Amino acid sequence: MIISEIVDEGAVQIFGRKKGKVVRKYRCTSGQKKGRIVAKPQTCSNPIRVSSRISIKKAKAKRSPLIKVKTRFTKRTSPTSQRLQRLNTTRLKPTKRSVKKTRRMK
Repeated sequence: MIISEIVDEGAVQIFGRKKGKVVRKYRCTSGQKKGRIVAKPQTCSNPIRVSSRISIKKAKAKRSPLIKVKTRFTKRTSPTSQRLQRLNTTRLKPTKRSVKKTRRMK
């Protein structure tokens, strides 16, 4: 077993979609892929492939309006996406006491 498989530093666990199902994914918090969502935490420290990065940028530039429309539709209507929104929100709700304090301070 490799140490990097055990230690998940540099990535936070979240939920994502894969072929219509909810799966565990990781958001990179450090490394070259900071902010990116990946399948394995080890990917965060991998070097970036320049050729694929350029081709992805070109594809996004060409199809940007269509991608936006499809993404909005999916996030609004897909039951899996609705479930993901609920799973990925923080579980800490503000208490009445903390809300009163902030209102008083203003």
